[in-house]
Amino acid sequence: MNKSELIDAMAASAGITKAAAKLALESFLSNVEGTLAKGGRVSLVGFGSWSVSNRAARDGRNPQTGATIQIAAKNVVKFKAGAELEGAVNK
Repeated sequence: MNKSELIDAMAASAGITKAAAKLALESFLSNVEGTLAKGGRVSLVGFGSWSVSNRAARDGRNPQTGATIQIAAKNVVKFKAGAELEGAVNK
């Protein structure tokens, strides 16, 4: 399912227009993004939670040449599925 298919499904199941569903989805995404950018955590009980973790700098290897390269540190987004979501997927 891509973004436009999700918007269509949200509009159909909630009985709202596609424009309203698009606005709601974009608002949700921007709020999650903003919270994570500040280092916060977003948790939806039963569905899952998003958090930010710092990945330290490390040495890597170029597979073509075998040369050692330095991989910079960066923040990564992590998602942990909630119990209800895992249960729905593993029926």
